[in-house]
Amino acid sequence: MSPLAPYARQIAALDARARRRRLLPRAGVDFSSNDYLALAADPAIALAISEALGRGVPAGSGGSRLLRGNAAEHEALEAKAAGFFGAEAALYMANGFAANLAILSALPRNGDLIVADELAHASMHDGIRQSKARAVFVRHNDAQAFGDAIADWRAKGGTGTPWIVAEALYSMDGDRAPVDDLAAIAARHDALMLLDEAHATGVFGVDGRGLAGHLEGAENLVTLHTCGKGLGVEGALVCAPRLLIDMLVNKARPFIFSTAPSPLMAVAVGAALDRIAGAGGEALREELRALIAAAAEAICAPLGLPLPESQILPVIVGEDARTMEIAAACQQAGFDVRGIRPPTVPPGTSRLRLSITRNLTARDIAALAATLVPLMQGQAA
Repeated sequence: MSPLAPYARQIAALDARARRRRLLPRAGVDFSSNDYLALAADPAIALAISEALGRGVPAGSGGSRLLRGNAAEHEALEAKAAGFFGAEAALYMANGFAANLAILSALPRNGDLIVADELAHASMHDGIRQSKARAVFVRHNDAQAFGDAIADWRAKGGTGTPWIVAEALYSMDGDRAPVDDLAAIAARHDALMLLDEAHATGVFGVDGRGLAGHLEGAENLVTLHTCGKGLGVEGALVCAPRLLIDMLVNKARPFIFSTAPSPLMAVAVGAALDRIAGAGGEALREELRALIAAAAEAICAPLGLPLPESQILPVIVGEDARTMEIAAACQQAGFDVRGIRPPTVPPGTSRLRLSITRNLTARDIAALAATLVPLMQGQAA
């Protein structure tokens, strides 16, 4: 038997369940990217990279940050990000997945308790698996469940530090965490809190600082601001008390043993922070809000969906194969709409994840609605 036979069976099983993933080229009108503010091709960011090249900033870092890879551009970005977001310190990492893995595998200790939202990102789940702390998952966006889990742990003799782990804005449902309630619970229980602002950074909060921007600088708060979504570039910024950043530098394996991000990307992230700040950044967000309102009217209203809380619109289909059929029909009509299936979302909730970005126009949204709404209504009938 070929040593590849077990893998062939696994792929065939995924095919049979309509869960096989394939890499598809970019095609059609963008309803699937996370480039919410359309900064990925922003001229000001491109100019910043070009100028950095012109003064000799290298494309590659040449090594890990603890070896030769620590460039002046990394340190300048971290200082700028700490000031921008209002944190004591910041650490620039390769991407959000690596950053969540680093935080949760390195900071919670043996004897601590991690209480995480059941819909927390896969990177959080993987970080928790590598942690020495005990972990429990609670009902999505149920702040009281976080407090109850900590109280129950204390009643049973738990003496370490509790960690509250959540996304500020959830990537597949587009709903917001009860950030202030979670902060109050953290304060009441002397807990540390990790909030992943990946899908909120740039889009929400004063100057796009995120849904927890008003809490930044607290000694019990760690936030993660990924740079490849609303900021349009690449990497991730961990904002936290300096002591915790120092712990990551010394203990986080995804940081220690990875080649540092490109110094050019550090320059690009700094330029993206400039773009989302002030009146210019607010104009970008206002344009995005107008497009979200257009999508609410053209898509959500006729399908009986709730008004969107964010730029992420989940259209639940339920069955895996039907989800992919509708996605394929939208793609055939010229729209880049992707189907999302388990294990990314819970079984029975396969969906189209519509992403509203400044890459769209109101006319694009109306055109998609003309294709999608009849498909969904036919499916419901």
